[in-house]
Amino acid sequence: MEKDIRWQQRFNNLRKAFNQLARFVEHEKLNEMEEQGLIKAFEYTYELSWKTLQDLLRDKGYHQIAGPKPVIEQSFQDGYLTNGTGWMRMHQSRNLTSHTYDEETAREIIDGIRNEYFFLLQDLIARLEEEQSSSQNSLFDA
Repeated sequence: MEKDIRWQQRFNNLRKAFNQLARFVEHEKLNEMEEQGLIKAFEYTYELSWKTLQDLLRDKGYHQIAGPKPVIEQSFQDGYLTNGTGWMRMHQSRNLTSHTYDEETAREIIDGIRNEYFFLLQDLIARLEEEQSSSQNSLFDA
């Protein structure tokens, strides 16, 4: 039976999304339209991150866990995330992204992306790369 590698396929898309987010974060000064682009890049990077984790958890046997909050909680318990509180703040910010017409809300989200969320996502990418490497090695060991 061939092993389901859905999480790895989704992880490839997550890396691409994260790289786009990184290009926005590199620029300190963004105009209003670029700030909206930064927020949009954050949205889909966040969505891909928790969905990749959900697929990974399912691969590990957690078939009943679904949705961002339960996935974040279990991923933190299993060591895939190192800062559960930060991820919950990121989740709350993601829920507010539809309100970025409000300048104060947009500013808070942008500050969160630049000062915390980008680094949490970066840590996740590194952790998933380790997981992918170890699972590929175990395929060769079988």
